[in-house]
Amino acid sequence: MTSTTNPTATLAIRPADHADAPAVARLAALDSADVPTGRLLLGIVDDRLLAAVSLEDGTVVADPFAPTAELVALLRRRADRVVAATAPPRRHRALPGFAARRRHGPRMA
Repeated sequence: MTSTTNPTATLAIRPADHADAPAVARLAALDSADVPTGRLLLGIVDDRLLAAVSLEDGTVVADPFAPTAELVALLRRRADRVVAATAPPRRHRALPGFAARRRHGPRMA
């Protein structure tokens, strides 16, 4: 994480499940924050939950007694990718004039 942390630390980023609810609640209490809602991604270092981010609204809770800034940045980047990958495809609007040409064929000069 930072230069002061153990370089051999094991990092895991994974989705939370129901069994993680008590640990997330403890983390939120430690951070003096509300428990994040919706789907969560967890940041775990050496089997210790240090941060969690909501995929619904981006709310983060983190251990205030551990160096978590870089972990939170990683979680946010991963959350952005997960949200983008699971979002429904966007419908693109046709450019003005393009739809008319498609219907009637190309213009002949």
